[in-house]
Amino acid sequence: MHQRLHGRAAWTSFRAPTPMAYAVIRSGGKQYRVAEGDVVRLPSLTGAPGDKVSFGEVLALGGSDSPKLGTPFVKDAAVDGEIVSHGLGEKLIVFKFRKRKRSRRKAGHRQGFTAVRITGVKG
Repeated sequence: MHQRLHGRAAWTSFRAPTPMAYAVIRSGGKQYRVAEGDVVRLPSLTGAPGDKVSFGEVLALGGSDSPKLGTPFVKDAAVDGEIVSHGLGEKLIVFKFRKRKRSRRKAGHRQGFTAVRITGVKG
C-alpha cells in the first residue's frame, strides 16, 4: 500500500535535484529561461535545421551559488544552440464583428516558430 504524505513532508520528500546552469536570453522581444538540453520554440530565425546559432543577449545566468544579473546583459556570456526545425504554431481565430451593421470577418493566423536545442551555456 502506498504511504500518503501530508503537509510539509509531501514537498520536501519529492524535491527535484539541484538545477543545472541556466540562462535568461532575449530573442524576438521576449525573454526565455533556458538550460542545456532544452528545446525551445523561438520566433522564426533564419537558418536551416542543423545550423548552429548563438545568443549574445544573455540577461541573467544562474544555477551556481550566486546568480549573475546583467545591466542589461551579462558580460562575456553566450548561449549556443542548434536549429531543430521550423514550423507553425496553433491556429488562432481572429473574428471581427460589428453589431447592427451586418458586418463580420473571420480570419485565421498561425505564427511561425523555430525550435532550437540548447547545446551550451557559457559565462
